[in-house]
Amino acid sequence: MLISNAYAQAADAAAQDPMSGLMGMMPIILMFIVLWFLMIRPQMKKAKEHQKMVAELAKGDEVVTQGGIVGRITKIGENYITVEVAEGKDGAVEVTVQKTAIAALLPKGTLKTL
Repeated sequence: MLISNAYAQAADAAAQDPMSGLMGMMPIILMFIVLWFLMIRPQMKKAKEHQKMVAELAKGDEVVTQGGIVGRITKIGENYITVEVAEGKDGAVEVTVQKTAIAALLPKGTLKTL
C-alpha cells in the first residue's frame, strides 16, 4: 500500500476547557484595572475639582493662570475672565483670559505679600 491510514488524535484537554480563553485574557484585564486606578481615575478626579473651582470663581478672587500670571479677578463672563495684573500710570493693567486657563485660586491677601 502506498497510502497509510489516518487516525484521529485525541483532543487536547486545554482545548476542551471553556475557561482557558478567559484565563488567557486575565493579564490584559488586570492591567486595565491597574491602569484605571493608578492613572485614569485620579485624572478624572482632578479635572472635576478644577471644574468646580472654575465654576466658583468670584470677582475679587486672587488667581494664578496656567501661564504663571498672578492677579485679581475684576470681571467674569461666561467663558472669559478679566484679571487685574498691575497698577499702571493710567489705571489698572488688565488681561482677559479663558476661565479654563485659571490654574489655582490663591488665599486672600497673597498679592500684597508678593
